[in-house]
Amino acid sequence: MKGKVYLVGGGPGDAGLLTLKGAECLRAADCVVYDALANADLLAHAPEKAEKIYVGKRGAVHALEQDEINSLLVRLARRGGTVVRLKGGDPFIFGRGGEEARELSAAKIPFEIVPGVSSAVASPAYAGIPVTDRSFAPMVTFITGHRRDYSEGEKVTAMGKKDRAPDLPWASLASGGGTLVFLMGVSSLPLITEKLMAAGLSGATPAAIVSNGTTPRQVSISGRLSNIAELARKAGIKAPAVTVVGGVAGLRGKLAWFEKRPLFGKKIVVTRSREQAGALAQKLSALGAEVIIFPSIKIAPLKSFAALDREIMGLSGYNWVVFTSANGVDVFFARLKKLGLDARRFGAAKVAAIGPATAEALRLAGIEADVVPEKYVSEEILKTLGKVKAQKILLPRAAAARDALHAGLKSAGALVTEIPTYNTLPDRGNIAVLRRLLEAGAVSLVTFTSSSTVTGFLESFKGADKKLLKEAAIGSIGPITSATLKKLGFKPDFEARRYTLPGLVEAALEYFRKKVDRL
Repeated sequence: MKGKVYLVGGGPGDAGLLTLKGAECLRAADCVVYDALANADLLAHAPEKAEKIYVGKRGAVHALEQDEINSLLVRLARRGGTVVRLKGGDPFIFGRGGEEARELSAAKIPFEIVPGVSSAVASPAYAGIPVTDRSFAPMVTFITGHRRDYSEGEKVTAMGKKDRAPDLPWASLASGGGTLVFLMGVSSLPLITEKLMAAGLSGATPAAIVSNGTTPRQVSISGRLSNIAELARKAGIKAPAVTVVGGVAGLRGKLAWFEKRPLFGKKIVVTRSREQAGALAQKLSALGAEVIIFPSIKIAPLKSFAALDREIMGLSGYNWVVFTSANGVDVFFARLKKLGLDARRFGAAKVAAIGPATAEALRLAGIEADVVPEKYVSEEILKTLGKVKAQKILLPRAAAARDALHAGLKSAGALVTEIPTYNTLPDRGNIAVLRRLLEAGAVSLVTFTSSSTVTGFLESFKGADKKLLKEAAIGSIGPITSATLKKLGFKPDFEARRYTLPGLVEAALEYFRKKVDRL
C-alpha cells in the first residue's frame, strides 16, 4: 500500500512560525525528510521513533542532489506510511517543491502541499520592513538572486569564483515602482545593484539586507542601492539572506523591533533536563536570546515503584504530604493513576508545595496546595508548616535529594517517611559543541536551576576545561544552588531574588542591563 507525502513549509527560521497544519503533519510522520534551512527544532514535533533523513544543501555542498531527493520521496512513499518533506520557508517559493510534486504525481504517489511562511516576507518583517506600504509601494516583486543557468553577467571575484547575476527583465524591475525582494543573492549582489542602476533605478533608492532572518542570529544592514553591496561585504553578511530594494527599506530605522529585544545577541546555556528545559528556553527566546540547551541532568525512572506504591496505598494515614518538585508531583500522580486511584486517596492529609511551579503541577493533577512558602527553598517549608511534632509526614522526592528538609522535620519532632519517586542522573549532552562555543568566548550566560544541574554540568568538564567557564557569566536560581556553585569553585554573577524561572529571567535581564549601563 502506498504512503502519502506532505510537502510542508517549515517557515523562515523562527520555530514559532510553523503553521498548525505543518505541526499536525509532523506529529503524524513515520519519516521526515528535512532541509538545511528548516529549523532542526521542528523535528521535536515528530514522534521519537520517526525516521529523520537530512537532505540539506548549503551552497555547493549537497547532502543529496535534487533528482536524488525526488527519487527518495517516491521510494519512501512506496514503502508505506506518512512521509513529511520539511522545507525551509514555503515549498513553492523558490523552494523546488514544484519539482518534487511533479515527480510524485508522475509516480502516482498521493501528496499534499502545506504552505509555509516565506522568508521573502518574514525576514523583512522581523527587520521592521513592510514589503508593501500605501505611502511607498503598491506592489512587491519576489526575485531569485541566483540561477543555475546564466546567459550574462558573469564576473570573476578576487577569490577566483564566478559571481553571476540572473538574466532578468532589469528595465521592468527598475521602472516598476514597487518593492523588489531578492532571495539567494548574496554573492551576486554587486552585479544585481549594478544592473538595476544601469537600467535607470536611482542609486539613492533605500535598500536593506537581512541575514538569518527571524532567528537569534539575524543581522540587518540598511543603506542605498549604490552602497548596500559594499556594506554587506564589510559586515560579513552570509547566506541565507534577503535583500529589499525600495522606499519601504527606509522604514527600518523607525519600525525595527526584533533586534531591539533586551537579550538579543546573547547566547544563553540552559542546563535543565531535556524534559524541563522548554519553559526556561521559551522565556529567554521570547526576549531575543539564542538558547543552547545543554541538559546536565536527566530524569530517570526508579528500578522498582513497589515502595512508592505502598506509601500511596496508605496515603490517608498521613497528616502532610510535602512535594519539593514538579517532577515528584508528575511521577506520584502517574503511579496513583496506575493503581486505579485518584486524589480522593489523600483523605484528610494536607499538601505542601515548595514553590509555584510545584503548586501548579499539583493544580493540574487536581489538588490545590494548602501551603506554598514565600521563599522557595526547603528551609522555608519548615517555617511555613509550623508545629509538626508527632505529625506523620510523607516526603516524595528525587532519590538523591539533599536531606536538609528531612533532617529539619525530624528535629522538629515529625514522623517523616522519605520515599524516592525518580532518579536524577548526569547527562553529558553535546559537550564538544559547547566546548567550542566557550573557547570562542561566544557564550554570554550559563544558567543553573538546582544543585543537581550544577554538579551534573561540572562533571561534564574535567581539569583545564573548567577554566572555560570563567569566561561566561553564571546565573543561579537561588541560595542553595549558589552555595553548590561556590563549594565547587564558581561564584555566580547573579542570583534570582525570587527562586523561580521567571525570577531567574528577571535577574538575567537586570544583569545585562547593568552591564550595558557600565559600558
